[in-house]
Amino acid sequence: MNEKKKLEMQKVNRLMTNICSDKLSESRDFYTKLFSLEVAYDSDWFVHLASADRSLELGIIDRTNELVPKDFQSNPQGFYITFVVDDADAIFQVAQQEKFDIISEPADTAYGQRRLLLKDPNGTLVDISSPIKDFEF
Repeated sequence: MNEKKKLEMQKVNRLMTNICSDKLSESRDFYTKLFSLEVAYDSDWFVHLASADRSLELGIIDRTNELVPKDFQSNPQGFYITFVVDDADAIFQVAQQEKFDIISEPADTAYGQRRLLLKDPNGTLVDISSPIKDFEF
């Protein structure tokens, strides 16, 4: 198989993260209040959120739905979701107003990001970061 054909076969056309949830409406509200995500689809088993230009997508699925294999219906460990935004402090303000679960307040990191950590209604760790202006390594 030539290299060009191999690369074509591996092309990714779309990447979407899905969160397994017991709290679909709470999760929908958490992500739509914090980020510029709109509800593209909303049902009793699945919520699809997307940016206005559809370049960013997030799914929230009922963890007990038949589409989720039984072995994957428990709370996942060892991962978190990162959202890179213009202003982590503005997101922090919303999180405080909404009384969302704040793990750590915004703080500057050694790698040039201002970082805030939240826990979503499903227990998923959510990292919200914004670049520190004029940061140099």
